[in-house]
Amino acid sequence: MFDVIIIGAGVSGCAIARELSRKKAGILVLERAEDVCCGTSKANSAIVHAGYDAKHGTLMAKLNVQGSRMMPQLARDLDIHYQVNGSLVVMMSPEDRPALVALYENGIQNGVEGLRILEREELRAMEPNISDDAVAALYAPTGAIICPFGLTFALAENAAKNGVQFQFDRQVTGLNRLEDHWEVITPQQTYAAKVVVNAAGVYSDEIHNMAAPDKMTIKPRRGDYFLLDKTTRGFVKNTVFQLPGKLGKGVLVAPTVHGNTIVGPTAIDLEDKDGTATTREGLEDVRAKCGIAVKGLPLNQTITSFAGLRAHEARHEFFIGEAAPGFVDCAAIESPGLSSAPAIGVMVADIVTNILHLEDNPRFDGTRKGILDPKTLSREEYAALIRENPAYGKVICRCETITEGEILDAIRRVPGARSLDGVKRRTRAGMGRCQGGFCSPRVMEILSRELGIPMSQVTKSGGNSRLILGTNKDSL
Repeated sequence: MFDVIIIGAGVSGCAIARELSRKKAGILVLERAEDVCCGTSKANSAIVHAGYDAKHGTLMAKLNVQGSRMMPQLARDLDIHYQVNGSLVVMMSPEDRPALVALYENGIQNGVEGLRILEREELRAMEPNISDDAVAALYAPTGAIICPFGLTFALAENAAKNGVQFQFDRQVTGLNRLEDHWEVITPQQTYAAKVVVNAAGVYSDEIHNMAAPDKMTIKPRRGDYFLLDKTTRGFVKNTVFQLPGKLGKGVLVAPTVHGNTIVGPTAIDLEDKDGTATTREGLEDVRAKCGIAVKGLPLNQTITSFAGLRAHEARHEFFIGEAAPGFVDCAAIESPGLSSAPAIGVMVADIVTNILHLEDNPRFDGTRKGILDPKTLSREEYAALIRENPAYGKVICRCETITEGEILDAIRRVPGARSLDGVKRRTRAGMGRCQGGFCSPRVMEILSRELGIPMSQVTKSGGNSRLILGTNKDSL
């Protein structure tokens, strides 16, 4: 019997788990995929929105602003990449000024600090590559960028440090309400919990509909992106959005905390909740729109394209609350869900605490140390590290200069990497210009050795995604 079972190990589920670990409780996180951060949380714009966009008075607006304000301290506590770079919403036609002013006023009502409207000359001075046709822009100095993988893994690791358990490859197929608790059914086993938290992303409607009397429908909304090489570092300094206007709703161009440039997304509604394949039409849409607000964008420096799904509900609002006795929804969390995650964690933890009357955990430690990056050390410090642990002197990923020591750390953490993608998202091995063409076999060798499994069982992303079917000499 667990006090709390959280369904879903995305950024919301992990934020909730960490906040609940402040209390004395038995907490289990069940995830249908093979690792933390395998759904919406792994494929998004990596933006911490300032909070001017969500409609005033909505839960979305409230939690966006709260989450954004919490992020700097959280980044320090959890040792994650985070940068306040500011954001611009660019207006391309004088006719659209009322819409820009309305966005400004909405942001002021939401409590966003420092908002102001920049005119053409100041805008161009701030961003030299802004379009010559740009008229004005809404500037939000509190807009920021973050590594979404790093945030999610850090929340999960800190939750585990404080006693939260994680189990993967556990798809919830049924929920039964008994007299004083819930049965949570998976193909492997049935669990019991006093409270169930639904943080299942695009599947949160299916979990909700197992437990609550009213019905919910989540529409997966796909977003296609281009990721550009680090040679484009500094092409834009702020996150550049386009103001929806007579040319339609555009796409963003933004730096990443790792020095790349990200461009996208589209917004295409699907039926397939696993439909993360990019399409020619989607990428062409991004290509056509990305040059409206930014000129000369070097798309020829693209190193990969990808797509992610948002959990869109028709009312465009977060649904957080007790939907049935002992069943708490954290559903329909789309953008600005990443920005709101710290505040979502606090809100849901408060709801669960009030249901169960939980006491504080006096041993809670809210800090976590990230994977050591030798590139941040001086030559003397790096030399001393290699003498102490020679694995840090073996470069596995040339593009990102990732060492064996970093990969071993990623695998040995709790929860740790169990696949190529798990290593990639934790260390960036395979995220560089060659996209794993050089380092993948070497990472597979390390995974095989550390997990005690043959190379043929090492996967790209869990499940049946094996890369080796057998050895080519078996038939000789």
